[in-house]
Amino acid sequence: MAITELPESVENLNSDLNHAVRRIRGSNGFEAINSSDVCGSGAGFETVNDRSKSVGESSDGGSVANDGEESKETEETTTPYKFAYRASAPAHRRIKESPLSSDAIFRQSHAGLFNLCVVVLIAVNSRLIIENLMKYGLLIRAGFWFSSKSLRDWPLLMCCLSLQLLPLTAFLVEKMAQQRRMTERAVVILHITITTAAILYPVLVILKCDFAFLSGVILMLVACIVWMKLVSYAHANHDMRQLAKSIDKVETSDVDYSYDVSFKSLAYFMVAPTLCYQLSYPRTPCIRKGWVARQFIKLITFTGLMGFIIEQYINPIVQNSQHPLKGNLLYAIERVLKLSVPNLYVWLCMFYCFFHLWLNILAELLCFGDREFYKDWWNAKTIDEYWRMWNMPVHKWMVRHIYFPCLRNGIPKGVAILIAFLVSAVFHELCIAVPCRLFKWWAFIGIMFQVPLVILTNFLQNKFQSSMVGNMMFWCFFSILGQPMCVLLYYHDVMNRKSSAR
Repeated sequence: MAITELPESVENLNSDLNHAVRRIRGSNGFEAINSSDVCGSGAGFETVNDRSKSVGESSDGGSVANDGEESKETEETTTPYKFAYRASAPAHRRIKESPLSSDAIFRQSHAGLFNLCVVVLIAVNSRLIIENLMKYGLLIRAGFWFSSKSLRDWPLLMCCLSLQLLPLTAFLVEKMAQQRRMTERAVVILHITITTAAILYPVLVILKCDFAFLSGVILMLVACIVWMKLVSYAHANHDMRQLAKSIDKVETSDVDYSYDVSFKSLAYFMVAPTLCYQLSYPRTPCIRKGWVARQFIKLITFTGLMGFIIEQYINPIVQNSQHPLKGNLLYAIERVLKLSVPNLYVWLCMFYCFFHLWLNILAELLCFGDREFYKDWWNAKTIDEYWRMWNMPVHKWMVRHIYFPCLRNGIPKGVAILIAFLVSAVFHELCIAVPCRLFKWWAFIGIMFQVPLVILTNFLQNKFQSSMVGNMMFWCFFSILGQPMCVLLYYHDVMNRKSSAR
């Protein structure tokens, strides 16, 4: 077998062998190898292409090449292989750690192990899917994708469309403020009224109309997005007005803080995949139509996978469970753990569909350049890092319009973080409790419970200096225990409310 690559350079091997020979001669009295025998042009060398010679045979007795081309090739590939792989050549030259030792494990590539995990995961879940289908059959209803009953949700659709009138109202307010036809206090009051209507109007429509749960969740998510965009629009324009007034007083400044209230900028902002308003955004040069089509196919595929997992696995588990706070504790733990795996799959599919596929599709269609919609939150060492990386549009909005304004007004850093979590908890509760028509505050408590977890994981990270402790606690408390517990709590509370209403 021809050797095509040396493990070390020839010069290093020559040097190592010379040192070895000197040590042998000094200690055992052996005679040193003659330099002409070691470094000569013929002796001690073996040609890879010359298959007629046996190992150890001198090249002096070898046959001459028949033509010039073969001779040239032989000369180019002549390497001191015989010298390099002699028994006296040192095989151990440096101190090295095993690849899986604690000091070297994070410096190695584990792509092969990752591929093994993927293969095992596919094999195990394929067996479970086949076993479930053989035992229960296909549980997806005929009207899973579309049902005539969905037409009853048209008031929610009309509410969602009419919400777009609120940005137009905010634009008119800002236009009058720019033209100084309205006092700053009146502008603030009108913006508070507009943003409040963006939340209360959908809540009243949902509570009044009969609707599907998923339709209510979508409407509340749209309402929360509109609210956050309107807050950013009002706050950013207010800040630009203040900067423009300060520049008018100090005309020697070289910074241009002039701004224009443009309806085009507002319209682009309302559909762009961002929650932070600014006059212009980084733009891409063109739309990749083929790329968009591939992402749409992925979006449809993973949405269907989510529906399959919910209908085939989550619904039967939830329906055959008891209230987790009532009854046998071990039974409740068993139900939570059984629900955790399909719930985790649905949550990961939701993240991939929304934050990666849908937001990137929207950004591509609008030529929106900044597509950092998430960071590597799966490597988060603490709960604090996770909340700063998993949802970048909301994180940037929180930092820009909640956290730093609190710091500028003299509020301590810890209190500012608590306020940010409080705002997030309120909106999580609205998005779940309003469609369920049930205010038990489970989502609110779950988000606020992240505050002590942030303190705990930060303490453990500083104490043990390990990147794994906080990461494992995040997966355990947030994904394995927290989310399945909330699903069971809300499901049984909704069922109890419906049964008592009858």
